[in-house]
Amino acid sequence: MKPSYLIKPALDESYPEIDYGKGVFLFDKDGKKYLDAASGAVTANIGHGVPEIILAMHEQSKRVSFVYRSQFTSEAAEKLAEKLADALPGDLNWSFFVNSGSEATETALKIAIQYWQEKGIKSKTKILSRWISYHGITLGALSMSGHPGRRARFVPLLEEFPSISPPYCYRCPYQSTAPECGFLCAMELDGAIKRIGSDHIAGFIAEPVIGAAGGAITPPEGYYETIKKICDENNILFIADEVMTGFGRTGPMLASEHWNIIPDIVALGKGMGAGYAPIAATVISDHVMEPILQGSKSIMSGHTLSANPQSCAAALAVLEYLENNGILEAVESKSVYLKNKLDKLKNQFDFIGDVRGKGLLLGLEFVRLPAAKIPFERSMKLTELVVKAGRYQGILLYPAGAGMDGMSGDAVIISPPLTITKREIDELINLLKATFIEVYRILGFPYENGVEG
Repeated sequence: MKPSYLIKPALDESYPEIDYGKGVFLFDKDGKKYLDAASGAVTANIGHGVPEIILAMHEQSKRVSFVYRSQFTSEAAEKLAEKLADALPGDLNWSFFVNSGSEATETALKIAIQYWQEKGIKSKTKILSRWISYHGITLGALSMSGHPGRRARFVPLLEEFPSISPPYCYRCPYQSTAPECGFLCAMELDGAIKRIGSDHIAGFIAEPVIGAAGGAITPPEGYYETIKKICDENNILFIADEVMTGFGRTGPMLASEHWNIIPDIVALGKGMGAGYAPIAATVISDHVMEPILQGSKSIMSGHTLSANPQSCAAALAVLEYLENNGILEAVESKSVYLKNKLDKLKNQFDFIGDVRGKGLLLGLEFVRLPAAKIPFERSMKLTELVVKAGRYQGILLYPAGAGMDGMSGDAVIISPPLTITKREIDELINLLKATFIEVYRILGFPYENGVEG
């Protein structure tokens, strides 16, 4: 076999070589067909091979693919910023375009700190966050991430920003239920602020629905309203990490809209370019921009490929495609249909402990003893087993963390392209069922133990 010098995620693993994609399906060079139930990495929101996006990228490439943002603006970047201002709620009007979600959250961190500096408050330099969270792999983004596995190698270089528990109702640390609990996990933020001092805290960042670190952990109604109130009362900016949840993944443009809150700063990515080009954005509200516009008139951040016209043209075409085809309006009905079928699978396979999520960002958490919610031993590598069995069956799943430490449990995310049809959802469920039967076979579990439903 010809040697490969490409650094892949697992250096000792063999990966199929992709050939092409069409709709919700991918095809490798051997002709095998895969249903992309993960949208890659919760990214391919409108599916693969969409002609409108390909055409827009081709037309832009005939004009210019790159200019440096300190020398030129571009029609594609200007139109995309205008389109985002129209599409996002409240006064989220100012877009800083970058290349990845990690860059978007790190830029949000810098802007939050700069905002207070421009107001003459130099002491506000900390960003608080939650455990069981993931905000990116660059050092600033990783400092905000409460993901022990990804932090481990770099702890000496990181800030201790994770401060409070996640809204993990399936494994509530207070052994309670909402709303009777009084949202104690949210109230931890108030305690953390009092210990550190609000005059040292610039912002608080959270994923509206926790993705890779928690397998679509979704808070109850009232949680984010409590969080936002605490932030406002303490003069702390609320930053929504919508890298995974934005651009309609849960239905509305921002998942924050489910809880009727408008963040001060938003990080977007993944579905923004829908996999057609690398692009992300930090979107800033008018009131956060105001002291910067009246002060230094410059945001201290930037990358060579920021606001790249080729990527902006792709993202603009993606946004127009979503609007022109009513994609977001159909997410809720597809979500209900898919979740009902996942709930039926839960009745058939008793190692599925929890089905959760919003829109087409759904998660399955696996447990060894369902009644006690006891996870599988780490040595079993169950998530890895499920993902590999799925790939063998022809379905792509997204691995996720689970457990109260974010490491001791197993979960996968089900996040197909928003364009998936109900017939394709049926196919997804059939492939998922075949995957679970194969996992049971490998583990030596009798499938008849599952309750047919």
